[in-house]
Amino acid sequence: MTWFLRNWPDVAHALGEHIAISLAALTIAFALSLVIGIVAARRARLYAAVMTVSGFLYTIPTLAFLAFLIPVVGLGRTNAIITMVAFSLMILIRSVATGIREVPADVIDAARGMGMNAAQIMRRIELPLALPLIVAGLRVSAVTVISVTVVAAYVNAGGLGTLIFNGISNDHPAKIWAGALTACALAVSVDLLLAWLERQLLRQHAG
Repeated sequence: MTWFLRNWPDVAHALGEHIAISLAALTIAFALSLVIGIVAARRARLYAAVMTVSGFLYTIPTLAFLAFLIPVVGLGRTNAIITMVAFSLMILIRSVATGIREVPADVIDAARGMGMNAAQIMRRIELPLALPLIVAGLRVSAVTVISVTVVAAYVNAGGLGTLIFNGISNDHPAKIWAGALTACALAVSVDLLLAWLERQLLRQHAG
């Protein structure tokens, strides 16, 4: 605690880098997954192909993925963001596609009967009803990205992993604990926030 209080600007800087990497990766992954999930939701073959590819990316060990990208994009934040995006796609695409698939057919038929076209049904009916499941997927992805981003310090991407690995190399337990506990606090805070949002959405639909 003493080290943390004396060096809190360094911890805050590492935390800011960690949030920037995680937020950028989640934003890109969510945008890609929303488009892919919507397109693949009603196309079984496309969905199977997309899940196979994204599932393969998800199974690649983090350090291996980071290493594979070094000849392509080098060291740094870009490497980390691409890796985190790849790890997020499977969970997010599945949540989007599953959420849209689970919208009751009679609700969609009723919307068509009211004169809505496909785009209006997607925007006004399917996506709002799928939103709780989409947020649930985002919640899992966010915690995963925040946790895995710690390893991105190996490619000089910055973040809280820098404190942890510097602490390990210098045999400095206080620095290790500061980085690890801050990363845990960030992951738990984001998880609680998205869990609250998910409950609010479910209550709205139940009401």
